[in-house]
Amino acid sequence: MKKKAEWPRRLRSQEWYGGTSRDVIYHRGWLKNQGYPHDLFDGRPVIGILNTWSDMTPCNGHLRELAEKVKAGVWEAGGFPLEVPVFSASENTFRPTAMMYRNLAALAVEEAIRGQPMDGCVLLVGCDKTTPSLLMGAASCDLPSIVVTGGPMLNGYFRGERVGSGTHLWKFSEMVKAGEMTQAEFLEAEASMSRSSGTCNTMGTASTMASMAEALGMALSGNAAIPGVDSRRKVMAQLTGRRIVQMVKDDLKPSDIMTKQAFENAIRTNAAIGGSTNAVIHLLAIAGRVGIDLTLDDWDRCGRDVPTIVNLMPSGKYLMEEFFYAGGLPVVLKRLGEAGLLHKDALTVSGETVWDEVKEVINWNEDVILPAEKALTSSGGIVVLRGNLAPKGAVLKPSAASPHLLVHRGRAVVFEDIDDYKAKINDDNLDIDETCVMVMKNCGPKGYPGMAEVGNMGLPPKVLKKGILDMVRISDARMSGTAYGTVVLHTSPEAAVGGPLAVVKNGDMIELDVPNRRLHLDISDEELARRLAEWQPNHDLPKSGYAFLHQQHVEGADTGADLDFLKGCRGNAVGKDSH
Repeated sequence: MKKKAEWPRRLRSQEWYGGTSRDVIYHRGWLKNQGYPHDLFDGRPVIGILNTWSDMTPCNGHLRELAEKVKAGVWEAGGFPLEVPVFSASENTFRPTAMMYRNLAALAVEEAIRGQPMDGCVLLVGCDKTTPSLLMGAASCDLPSIVVTGGPMLNGYFRGERVGSGTHLWKFSEMVKAGEMTQAEFLEAEASMSRSSGTCNTMGTASTMASMAEALGMALSGNAAIPGVDSRRKVMAQLTGRRIVQMVKDDLKPSDIMTKQAFENAIRTNAAIGGSTNAVIHLLAIAGRVGIDLTLDDWDRCGRDVPTIVNLMPSGKYLMEEFFYAGGLPVVLKRLGEAGLLHKDALTVSGETVWDEVKEVINWNEDVILPAEKALTSSGGIVVLRGNLAPKGAVLKPSAASPHLLVHRGRAVVFEDIDDYKAKINDDNLDIDETCVMVMKNCGPKGYPGMAEVGNMGLPPKVLKKGILDMVRISDARMSGTAYGTVVLHTSPEAAVGGPLAVVKNGDMIELDVPNRRLHLDISDEELARRLAEWQPNHDLPKSGYAFLHQQHVEGADTGADLDFLKGCRGNAVGKDSH
């Protein structure tokens, strides 16, 4: 257990607010124009509430209200709360993709912390990229920090059926293409998909990353699953505000909590909940900021034998609301601990170990959080595939895949990029059937740019009309956490940098062997070498702005797709005073 720092002591914020010099009076005097009395600058912890609220980030549209509850908690604990708006990358609205801006948001958060008088930070997040970006920025600065998420939406219902945000969007869209649902019915269903404030109500990326924050120990126990409109979400926000003040006094930092053991706990948790493949990229990036050596091999080593026991869409049948009522993530962590799959002594933001937090919890619904013998899949987690088509790895989510396709050999039908796919997929003359392997190129971190969630390519109508709902699909793109199917993602190196994916041709045979972790392009080594030697890039390069910076410096998916100059920069949180 980490030894607590001495208290009282001089805090970082006193570099701005403590004393009588001209510079201190400059900083303190200006802030007083908000009506703050002089005794608030007496050395008590100044807490930055980093808020990703935005009207254009619907998942986070209620965070201003939650921020007030965080402030209440900070005041109660004797701190001084100051709310700071930070970059909010919305999954719903950002083009070309929110993932392109995750690193920009992380950089902005890092500099917001580094350059301003904060002693500790509350990371107020929700939508997919806001959680990893704020964790990345906070990890780089290594000031005491704690996560509170906005929580998931309430269940959606359409004609008596549970509707999962995202998951049913893909399902209903395919039904329209197959002639099983009219466009008018699809529009009617739209109104039932998002019926309250909050993030996706499936185990999509937002709920996955909320669970990852809790499993890492960076959020209070039970935070991940409380619905966004439940009064207990407000209580969680207020308790978080109280807790960050004590974390500052104890000097409990992200580097104390996000250890290698914590990341291994998170990987196993992701397997147990049937979490999003996006967690792979985000955890790799966060670990890089903390200075933890986390690799794709750790994902396969830690996750491959963990059963998926959370029966939620897109892998199962329930939604986040039922998960919360069943006991939420603490029950999952207890199950992992009982199975010997949890580092029980990992420290959390509460100051207690993860096991101390969960050992007494109860599972209130064993149809939602299943016994291991009734698991959705006995070997969950994220599968890491390698072979001549993915020398640096590719990933697949087995709990969302079709068992009969996990060993498959098929003829490649190639799309050069997402525009090529859109131009061809609905053409009845496209030479494709359900035995084929759909391959899409140039959708990775550099190629799209930003690595969009287009990897779960919709099937061609001519196949859907046969009643076929899944095919093997391979790309260097990502997949929405709300999506499903036998989809191979994050293929590395990506096509845009001349990875083997770039030289796949129509008619090539491709072998997928999930049990043996193999992804193979069935051509000779000599033919592959010849094609790679002849390859020339064919995607447009940005010429200015952040897109140019991103394309020049983003790393591959296999290491987290962070900007190469931002890794390993933890610490040095105090900015220079220029006044």
